[in-house]
Amino acid sequence: MDQISSFVVPSEWSTQKIFKNLFVVSLGFLFIFTAFQALSNLQSSINCDAGLGVASLATIYGTFILSCMFTPAVIIRYMGLKWTLVISMCCYALYTVANYSPSWATLIPASALVGLAAGPLWTSMSTYVTTLGMRYAMIKDERTENIIARFFGFFFLFFKTSQIIGNLIASLVLGSEENTNINDTHVNDFTCGAQDCSTETTEENATAYCNPPEKMLTTILLIVYLVCGITGICIVVIFLQKLERNEDQDEKETCGLFLATFKLMQNINIVLIIPFSLYAGLQKAFITANFTKSYVTCTVGVEWVGFVMICYGITSALFSPFWGNLAKLTGRFVILTTGTIIFGTLIVVLLTWAPKVDQLWVMFVSTALWGVAGAAWETQLNGENQL
Repeated sequence: MDQISSFVVPSEWSTQKIFKNLFVVSLGFLFIFTAFQALSNLQSSINCDAGLGVASLATIYGTFILSCMFTPAVIIRYMGLKWTLVISMCCYALYTVANYSPSWATLIPASALVGLAAGPLWTSMSTYVTTLGMRYAMIKDERTENIIARFFGFFFLFFKTSQIIGNLIASLVLGSEENTNINDTHVNDFTCGAQDCSTETTEENATAYCNPPEKMLTTILLIVYLVCGITGICIVVIFLQKLERNEDQDEKETCGLFLATFKLMQNINIVLIIPFSLYAGLQKAFITANFTKSYVTCTVGVEWVGFVMICYGITSALFSPFWGNLAKLTGRFVILTTGTIIFGTLIVVLLTWAPKVDQLWVMFVSTALWGVAGAAWETQLNGENQL
């Protein structure tokens, strides 16, 4: 049996069973993040009053950092990988519920809960997928690094597809509203894009700029997303099989698990990868919060956010397995460098471009290329963090 942390794949598992469980965890994430990612894309637009949506996202990723530092090892030790996934997914479903009545008293605590759950969720998923990959590589006598990259490529194919489905649902529901959120009378009254600063608008413009969809449409959207979340949880509970604990692994006390997190900083490879991980988070925050609000909603209205972000989801989904398989031929450096060049080019373009209503195609192209670069980074960094 192959080993990672204190979990191992049962020796009797065939390659078919390994793939089956990889498929189950990937499908569970698809349903959970169909709701969460689409809601994240819309937060700065539908909960724009007093910056509640942006504050919600900031709370999620701020607490995400804390949870990654302190909670995953302890929670996984006592709950195991499967039930850590299940409990964390339930927190994501509660975030959808909180959006039914968004306020500082409901959405911010729910956001903090999601952030605290995100660390254990992603750690347990990464450990599970990596353990499957290591066992598969041993059975097939292939390079572990290549198999893990391929497995994460498969996982991110599903994960990125959630962007497509979630945004398509949002576009179809919100697009049924007769009146657009930003009309031609107001769209030129304030600046969109990199120069956007809603605090400098007049009261009239601010009203046009922050004009969320009808409550009925938002409720329909949230019901669909909640069903998706519950479905994802049920899939993992019913079909995902547990990995065995490695009894030979020395048990650590809770304080020892905390200290182990900081001892990782003695590993130069971990230290060097931190800037990449930080940027991976920053670029995701930009495309989901700032781009959707300042480039899309500000220019053409919130009903277009879903359609534009579908392009991001499509290219992310298609290129995740592509980069994962290409890593076998080129190695990670070439792929990460390619993603960096694409990111850099897009940042320069978006800094200098002033979006107009008749330039909607530029938004589609920008998000499509952003998805290509994001897939390159996410597939390779996740595999690297596990080796």
